[in-house]
Amino acid sequence: MSSSNKGKDIVPGSSSSSTRSSSAYPPSDHHHHHRNLNPQPSPPPSTHQPLSRYESQKRRDWNTFGQYLRNQRPPVALSQCNFNHVLDFLRYLDQFGKTKVHIQGCLFFGQSEPPGPCTCPLRQAWGSLDALIGRLRAAYEENGGLPETNPFASAAIRVYLREVRDSQAKARGIPYKKKKKKRPLLMKPQFNGETSNHNLPLQ
Repeated sequence: MSSSNKGKDIVPGSSSSSTRSSSAYPPSDHHHHHRNLNPQPSPPPSTHQPLSRYESQKRRDWNTFGQYLRNQRPPVALSQCNFNHVLDFLRYLDQFGKTKVHIQGCLFFGQSEPPGPCTCPLRQAWGSLDALIGRLRAAYEENGGLPETNPFASAAIRVYLREVRDSQAKARGIPYKKKKKKRPLLMKPQFNGETSNHNLPLQ
């Protein structure tokens, strides 16, 4: 089992890695703060330096979210987006997930390595969604959004991600341990190989 699942399986239609993208989409120019929220970031500088993997993925995620809003009936302007649209987007992405999440009543519920197949649904892994929200939160402000109106930074999003993390850990038999606060004056931090809360082995 690998703990490096963050950022995988997010872009609809992509492979299991985060190296493929959705197509680019035309920008939206409406914003009630007179700052443009643009779902298609401007091209990189003319220095011909390639974007980092993180920056490339962030651009693809931003484009995908912008297209998702435009596909709503009626379409939603980025300036009118709120945390409910973000929650709907996260649930929409589950259909493209590759992480088996056992349901209550499944013989393999709570088993991290089930001995056989089952009909439980595939979902986006918590680590993937957590990384996605981090990229979109940054992209929103980089493209003209105000920090105080950032829907990706909403408390409701944090609650949703925590619920997904806890439910997936329980369904897959993965114990979750909160990181203990370091007490440098009393003891030295111990590195015993425990998994941090940002690297749950959900895949």
